[in-house]
Amino acid sequence: MSKSLKLYGTLTVAAVAMLTGAYNFADRNVVPMPEGADTLAQAEGNIDSMLIAAAHASDAKADGAFGLGRPALPEEIAAWNLDVSPDGTGLPEGSGDVMTGEELFVENCAVCHGDFAEGVGNWPALAGGEGTLADKDPVKTVGSYWPYLSTAWDYVHRSMPYGNAQSLETDEVYAIVAYILYSNYIVEDDFVLSNENFLEVEMPNADGFIIDDRPETEYGRFSEEPCMENCKDEVEITMRAAVLDVTPEEEGATSEDKAAAPATDEAAAETNAADEAPAEEAALDPDLVAEGEKVFRKCKACHMVGEGAKNRTGPQLNGVMGRQMAAVDGFRYSATLEDMGEAGQVWDEEALAAFLAKPRDYVKGTKMAFPGLRKDDDIAAVTEYLKSFSQ
Repeated sequence: MSKSLKLYGTLTVAAVAMLTGAYNFADRNVVPMPEGADTLAQAEGNIDSMLIAAAHASDAKADGAFGLGRPALPEEIAAWNLDVSPDGTGLPEGSGDVMTGEELFVENCAVCHGDFAEGVGNWPALAGGEGTLADKDPVKTVGSYWPYLSTAWDYVHRSMPYGNAQSLETDEVYAIVAYILYSNYIVEDDFVLSNENFLEVEMPNADGFIIDDRPETEYGRFSEEPCMENCKDEVEITMRAAVLDVTPEEEGATSEDKAAAPATDEAAAETNAADEAPAEEAALDPDLVAEGEKVFRKCKACHMVGEGAKNRTGPQLNGVMGRQMAAVDGFRYSATLEDMGEAGQVWDEEALAAFLAKPRDYVKGTKMAFPGLRKDDDIAAVTEYLKSFSQ
């Protein structure tokens, strides 16, 4: 026998002996898996681990096409089945009123969407935008764009508040949605939204959508043989896409503005003359002024008063009482308010009260998203507070 054969024979015997010893060791020392043991323990009170444990349990029946998986359990389906359809399917029982919704909205939603659903920074506005869908830069909100109320309810229910989704109770969701409707002037301030009257709410843009019929009218053409006859010799680019700047342009004063300027100056001169007149001004009510300062917190996001007040989203309000409408320099008003100012209308107590109650009713097309103050006492308090910056 050659040396090579002797060497291979020795290695073979050694390998067989090693494998035999390993098998005997494993057979005597490894504890077998208990019968019926689950592959994942179910942690009591933890829905995630319970669902995972149920899916991986050893007694789960494999019904899939490849011997994998099983039908979802009813409780597993219920955990995901949260959507609400336009016809009300999936809508839970409950109700919520506008006033409660306002408090909840300020607490949970205003940091992103503003106290009046007007939007903060780049966060979307939920109110306003009426009549803008045909504009170059349409404002798409719940009131101006969404065709179904179920979309608003479903989104708030499943995804809000941001970072703490599904923390709201059902009645709280109804209340917040009711406030969003009120902010869009769809319902009144005493409205109560519930599963019973949900379908009675008419969304302004409900008829603004059409059925997608492309599968019937277009998709078939995509499978047809392409036309390869009478093709152009070359393709010429005649137009290029433009990047639209959505930032409002600060344009110079128009000729109409310049024409209105003398009238503004004259009105200011008349106001100054009235201030210098010896007639005594009515004394302010200090308690009402203090109350008005509290109510004015709702206005501070857009308006400034006092020393150093500047124009923000809205104009500064120093001297507003008795001032001609749309007369603050450097602020771009809505066309309607400018027309009212040019007609000689001024901010007196009556005009201010009507505007604060329902801004969009008093000034059609106003840019202000604020829905209005509901209480006459609040309007009187804010008026007195603004008087203190007009004397």
